[in-house]
Amino acid sequence: MKKKKNTIGMMFILLMIIRVIEIIFVKTDQTWVGENILHKICCILLVWIALDMLGLHWSDLGFSKKGLFTGLNYGLALGISTFFLSYAVEFIVLFVMGKHPSLQFYITNFSFTQTHTNGSSLLAVIVCLIGNIVNVYAEEGLFRGLFCKIGIQYYSQKTANIIQALLFGIWHITNVINPLLDGSMKIAVAVFMGIGYILLSGILAYEWGMCAALSGTLWIGASEHLFNNFISNSLHTVTETGADELMIIRITLSNILSLLFVLIISQKNIQNKQRIQI
Repeated sequence: MKKKKNTIGMMFILLMIIRVIEIIFVKTDQTWVGENILHKICCILLVWIALDMLGLHWSDLGFSKKGLFTGLNYGLALGISTFFLSYAVEFIVLFVMGKHPSLQFYITNFSFTQTHTNGSSLLAVIVCLIGNIVNVYAEEGLFRGLFCKIGIQYYSQKTANIIQALLFGIWHITNVINPLLDGSMKIAVAVFMGIGYILLSGILAYEWGMCAALSGTLWIGASEHLFNNFISNSLHTVTETGADELMIIRITLSNILSLLFVLIISQKNIQNKQRIQI
């Protein structure tokens, strides 16, 4: 039993090492691929190995046929509604600042610190979609899938969800490594950005964990995760002074709104169950 519990820590540390190596030395996201995808492939392979050792299947983690279309639709609805509102707020703020924002479609990597543009060709869009699908499959399978599956054997559902959300947040602080190493970011800023990544990524991870607990599948979180990543990679707010200058507002607001929507739905479900029992 203890070996299962240690699986979370060992897999996370191993994959973080592989992730850091790719980010620092390989830098796949700065190539035509536009995504650090190699460690995500390693992630999928390690989850596959872990499932085989535990006698489980991907469907046991939540990638089951049951609830597929419903989950995809709910996740897409969450993504569209929250980003529509967050883009609107971003536009309003930019107008108040005296700028003239417009939306432009082109593919970039998603980062608050370093941006690499891949253009708007059909090939760039396809590569971006494939990269994001691999990313979502890996991260949802690992964090909301395997880690939660193991975690609930030792902790409550809520505690297991908090653990995976915290790990998912830590997973994203690696985005400040290259700017810190090349001198474009000072240590104090890197610490601030690192905390921001933990909070913003952790909020979504916790929400997607709630969605998995409510629906019994990973499809809602996977669908919203895919939409969020693709829209952030492709739909940009451009002004005469630059692009995505207030992206932090857009991302922060969409993450908070998404969590609030799921919390409201969860609370209503609890109230409905209490009425039925009465």
